[in-house]
Amino acid sequence: MSRIPVYFVPGLGANKLIFEYITLPEKDFECIYLEWEIPENNESLYAYAARMAKMVIHENPVLIGVSLGGLMVQEMAQFLKPEKIIIISSARSNKDFPTIFKFSKVTKLHKLVPASLFIKMGSLSGFQYFGKKINERLRLYNKYLGIRDTRYWRWAIDRLIMWDREKPDDTVIHIHGLRDEVFPAKRMKNIIPIEDGTHVMLVIRHKWLTANLPNIIKYGKVV
Repeated sequence: MSRIPVYFVPGLGANKLIFEYITLPEKDFECIYLEWEIPENNESLYAYAARMAKMVIHENPVLIGVSLGGLMVQEMAQFLKPEKIIIISSARSNKDFPTIFKFSKVTKLHKLVPASLFIKMGSLSGFQYFGKKINERLRLYNKYLGIRDTRYWRWAIDRLIMWDREKPDDTVIHIHGLRDEVFPAKRMKNIIPIEDGTHVMLVIRHKWLTANLPNIIKYGKVV
């Protein structure tokens, strides 16, 4: 029996190291990790997703995306025939977005934030007055930061805020932490809930994900 091809797309600006603690049985799954690329000038999300989809070489893959990667795999599905789409710490439509995202979409507030700020955040770790918890978050942020090009960050943040998908795809499997501080769980419907899961639960709750992802991939649910 052939292995199930599973494609992973990381979160905003992250590299494939973000999946370092997620292990699937090699006898059952073939794992492929996609990386973000620098967008073309004024490239639409549709066009970018088409480029990403060309990296998929299997006919009926499973697509797994985290955070912004969750949005991306849903867009990539337009050009593929995925067996399953699984998103983690993400959203199935812009109805799942927090109020600040919706406010920024109208006011374009996000365009006033320098893209370089997101790149420099990781270098702030180690400052004692931040406290242990925040410093650990910043350390992880710096470790998993894959793209440090401001063109990507301006593009990615704008495409996230301006995402126009209003109707969720009910076939998308959504794993979400009940303490997610970016996409609040209270707005979510039909999720696989993770107790104490935050937006970085891919790292913090990796044992749960490693234990349960095989069955979710195979059967679409926790068994």
